[in-house]
Amino acid sequence: FSFRKLWAFTGPGFLMSIAYLDPGNIESDLQSGAVAGFKLLWVLLLATVIGLLLQRLAARLGVVTGLHLAEVCNRQYQKIPRIILWLMVELAIIGSDMQEVIGSAIAINLLSVGKIPLWGGVLITIADTFVFLFLDKYGLRKLEAFFGFLITIMALTFGYEYVTVKPNQKQLLQGLFIPYCKDCGTPQLEQAVGIVGAVIMPHNMYLHSALVKSRQVNRADKREVREANKYFFIESCIALFVSFIINIFVVTVFAEAFFNKTNADVSQVCANFSGPHSSSLFPNNNQTLEVDIYKGGVVLGCYFGPAALYIWAIGILAAGQSSTMTGTYSGQFVMEGFLNLRWSRFARVLLTRSIAITPTLFVAIFQDVEHLTGMNDFLNVLMSL
Repeated sequence: FSFRKLWAFTGPGFLMSIAYLDPGNIESDLQSGAVAGFKLLWVLLLATVIGLLLQRLAARLGVVTGLHLAEVCNRQYQKIPRIILWLMVELAIIGSDMQEVIGSAIAINLLSVGKIPLWGGVLITIADTFVFLFLDKYGLRKLEAFFGFLITIMALTFGYEYVTVKPNQKQLLQGLFIPYCKDCGTPQLEQAVGIVGAVIMPHNMYLHSALVKSRQVNRADKREVREANKYFFIESCIALFVSFIINIFVVTVFAEAFFNKTNADVSQVCANFSGPHSSSLFPNNNQTLEVDIYKGGVVLGCYFGPAALYIWAIGILAAGQSSTMTGTYSGQFVMEGFLNLRWSRFARVLLTRSIAITPTLFVAIFQDVEHLTGMNDFLNVLMSL
């Protein structure tokens, strides 16, 4: 074993792990915490382990064959199943793109103290994707380093919330290792299915199998192939462990602070909070509190001060921006592999972004920020299917 070699192979796994930290995931985490407390942590653990198994298979396919998953599907399948598979993956990419755009727009709205409207945040998010494409020109290693920086921001921001809220460690461990959900009903079941869909992203397999090709491996030499597989697997384990810990931070913060809370509980606390966001968000009634990325940030601000709100928004922004780029990459690999279309990244982004942005923009213009994230639950269950 050599750390130098591990460092040389480090990169693809961390790029891939960003899909485990996109705004759809964060939304699923905070809702499962608020709806089921610590009870669904074991679903998150199992989904991450299954995700690791699938990512390992995808990476091995890329290393051993020199082809990524979409290219192999193109070679092995008949025309009809090939087109159906391609359409399903494109649907998954567009769905996750919508979540990333919504998440980034909400983060920008929170950071600008509500001054930048939601549709403005959506337009900014469209524009900054192209900035990342220019970064790509400086080489994959630089891009990998930049994504490492964004993952660090997420770890620090959500870690800060975890330390501030101080979740119950005993309940955390019970929820993680005892696969049982006492007094659970339909809402909890929906969250469990959503967790699986948010964690195991369909297009991520295609992405990982293509990213490992960025490292030079002599495929005629079995020892070298075996070595590459070993280091890619170790790197994937480390990357997914980091993403798992960040997801745990979010679930446990909302499980500890907001499980079984009513609107009235939060309304009273928010009445004393002078922030611009909280005035009329929570009606003074005894219904169970419902949170999403936007309300979650506001509630954290009410309970733990403005710093918690802005630090939350920075974490969401980092999640949205980083996952946007990996979605773009996987879209390009899928299109090239299935259809043999050699589009430029610019044209590719333009196409998927317009498909994903159009419905999102309509919703952003005609709906207010509180109702926008209801789409996330639906999109997570769609990914799961």
